[in-house]
Amino acid sequence: MKPPLILASASPRRRQLLEEAGYPLDVDPPDFDEPDPKPGAHPESHAALLAFQKALTVAARHTRGLILAADTLCAVDDEILNKPLDRADAERMIRLQEGRDTLVVTGLCLFRADRAYFAGAIEKSLVRMRPLTPAERARHLDSERWRGKAGAYGVQDDDPFVRVAGGSFTNVVGLPMERLADLLETHPQLTA
Repeated sequence: MKPPLILASASPRRRQLLEEAGYPLDVDPPDFDEPDPKPGAHPESHAALLAFQKALTVAARHTRGLILAADTLCAVDDEILNKPLDRADAERMIRLQEGRDTLVVTGLCLFRADRAYFAGAIEKSLVRMRPLTPAERARHLDSERWRGKAGAYGVQDDDPFVRVAGGSFTNVVGLPMERLADLLETHPQLTA
């Protein structure tokens, strides 16, 4: 039986992945402004820090329960690509990734509120984006499917110009389900 979770995220994609996997859950988004990465920040460290901060923010509102927080970002040559600010930022991110491999990093944090016990992990995947024609790029930007998505695309949207070249597909969607299961199995004190 899967443990009930408090999902510290407003992401409909994370919620859908958890529900499809049979996790009972409540949703309680952390509602805080994610800080920009510090100059020279390492993608794995930044994703882990944000996941932990999200978990702590939600834990402050709960005396019991198992909180799941995650943060997914993309990186090209160690440049961190979060969610685009606007269309111009989305276009900059897409152009940067065209014809290249992008590292997708998710920091996970499980926090047991009543015990102040947490466990975390990092999952990395590789996404390959082919070069786009000007018309394809314009269609993608016009679709606004880039909104709220690290790197300005969603692999789950069946965009024909991106594919997972290595690692977990669900990580690229925003929640590495295999890593979540591993964390729960290797840290029984989270659910005992």
